Amino acid sequence: MPSMMAARRSNPLLKSLPRFLTWRSLGFRTICSGRLGFAPSDPDPGPPVSTAGTKFLETFREEFEIGSRLITFETGKIARFANGSVVLGMEETKVLSTVTSSKGDSVRDFLPLTVDYQEKHFAQGVIPSTYLRREGAPKERELLCGRLIDRPIRPLFPAGFFHEVQVMASVLSSDGKRDPDVMAANATSAALMLSDIPWGGPIGVIRIGRIGGQFVVNPTMDELSLSDLNLVYACTKDKTLMIDVQACEISEKDLEAGLRLAHPEAVKYIEPQIRLAAKAGKHKKDYKLSLVSDRSLEKLRNLTEAKIEAVFTDPSYGKFERGEALENIAQEAKRTLEEECDTESLTVLSKVVDRVRKGVVRNRIIAEGFRVDGRRLDEVRPLYCEAGYLPNLHGSSLFSRGDTQVLCTVTLGAPRDAQRLDSLVGSPTKRFMLHYSFPPFSINEVGKRVGLNRREVGHGTLAEKALLAVMPPEDDFPYTVRINSEVMASDGSTSMATVCGGSMALMDAGIPLQEHVAGVSVGLVSEVDPSTGEIKDYRIVTDILGLEDHLGDMDFKIAGTRKGVTAVQLDIKPAGIPLDIICESLEPALKGRLQILARMEQEISAPRSQDHRNSPRLATLKFSNDALRRLIGPLGVLKRKIEEDTGARMSVSDETLTIIAKNQTVLERVQEKVLFFSFVFCSAIYIFPYFD
Repeated sequence: MPSMMAARRSNPLLKSLPRFLTWRSLGFRTICSGRLGFAPSDPDPGPPVSTAGTKFLETFREEFEIGSRLITFETGKIARFANGSVVLGMEETKVLSTVTSSKGDSVRDFLPLTVDYQEKHFAQGVIPSTYLRREGAPKERELLCGRLIDRPIRPLFPAGFFHEVQVMASVLSSDGKRDPDVMAANATSAALMLSDIPWGGPIGVIRIGRIGGQFVVNPTMDELSLSDLNLVYACTKDKTLMIDVQACEISEKDLEAGLRLAHPEAVKYIEPQIRLAAKAGKHKKDYKLSLVSDRSLEKLRNLTEAKIEAVFTDPSYGKFERGEALENIAQEAKRTLEEECDTESLTVLSKVVDRVRKGVVRNRIIAEGFRVDGRRLDEVRPLYCEAGYLPNLHGSSLFSRGDTQVLCTVTLGAPRDAQRLDSLVGSPTKRFMLHYSFPPFSINEVGKRVGLNRREVGHGTLAEKALLAVMPPEDDFPYTVRINSEVMASDGSTSMATVCGGSMALMDAGIPLQEHVAGVSVGLVSEVDPSTGEIKDYRIVTDILGLEDHLGDMDFKIAGTRKGVTAVQLDIKPAGIPLDIICESLEPALKGRLQILARMEQEISAPRSQDHRNSPRLATLKFSNDALRRLIGPLGVLKRKIEEDTGARMSVSDETLTIIAKNQTVLERVQEKVLFFSFVFCSAIYIFPYFD
């Protein structure tokens, strides 16, 4: 349009056009006034047009400070139709969390809680690099952040509340300075407080780091890169709900100090949520709760309790034999109820039988100090370790603890094989990966394998964090490492078995680990005073079975070396456990871990030399960049030719060529072809000694 105006100004004929030759005089609209067409001959202005009124969005805010960071809770401006919605802001990072629940009466016997966390690229002003230029399926990080939100809020829903609840947390903006996961968890707590959903919150979630021996509250991503501790802690005002730790061999004493610092800092999130709920919260609705009547409970207890106790007091039962015997007891009770036409008790049969089983096991542990399989409370199950189970792989191991069995394999690759991450914060690549797989045959069930499983991703990440602390630095060991953990049989603590098996497989591959890492799961069985809800007696149980995990109060997974802890994950079932009991559990976990480490060290105590000609080989060769260009050839033709002829893989970086060969023979063939095609001698060839 400016060019047309300029042409008119510069052409005197256009300036002197008479009025009757203009568009407007002929009844046409000009191009500026919209689409081409006839204008009305006698436009009627009509009545005056009223302007739209201004909509007022009533907004409620709470501001407070934690760890020198100003934090805001805000509600009422966006997502107003959600049952509860809160935007949590910290500097330039903002996270929205919404909660909704189903309207009808529930017909389930469990809580269908779904937590979806999403990081969209617009939060950092970036268009996705995917083909469709939009976000796809949830990434591993998003699944892990969803689990981080789910784990502390789930125990606080009331018993018998089985209505569907959905939490959706999304990052609205990110400055890249801090991880939004903890912010999303606190925003979710505030949203639940504002909603009409019955919930026993609020909770506070905090991240603690440690730099140079000094704890840091709410550390930035730059501070976390210097920290030897990444502790995420969730709690109510007086009890612990969830712990997640990644550390560099931190001692139990220092870990306890971090936990005791985290609790009062996390509690600072609670009071602002209470104030916000007082100003903008909804009245809690009376949802229908699926509770068992006293009559049905007493009747089914009389039918099954003695028989169930007889099964649990017989340590000769294995996992499946015990399960079959318990199923027979339930079927006998079912037939009795059908004969009596007691439909009410039939409806709650499975729930009550499970409650009776829970009571029998817990009472025996507290009163007698004996467990289902006859072990003492602090006794670790029998161990079996075998390194090099699959000799033709880079590294492998088989680890069994009781009936739990895990097969771990190690595969090494070039630096370019590192996983590329697509997240708002953190490193863009990952060179150490652990992938955990839980096939249905491991528990003698039928099922099909689908995509990413939240449980598998969570267990694999926990084991990965545990082993990462002892991996050699990238400058000393630049290769990409992938561990595959295949669960062969499961009877509790497969993630901790993965840590043990992965550590042995890494040493079998010749990777110079600093030392072995082992893990063990500690449980809790408590007796609660019904009048106060406080724990009046309890027992800490080392190396829990799958049944003890199901019937107990907590699953406290702790992994580490002889020097200290490298990873922790705490999940609980009741509405909180006192921090003193959590800290008390660290000591039996250490004793159990040392027993497992001693057995692993008997099997393999140092990185193995790969002297077998059939074992895979990796080699790093140094060339000048000119020689590398000649070796690769136009569009990589010569490089692809060598790979096709030998079956090896080659990776090129600055003055470096990495070769991944199936065995020593293939490696020698590749080196011959490389030297031939390059037309120059290598300025240096270095093959890592543990692959000689």
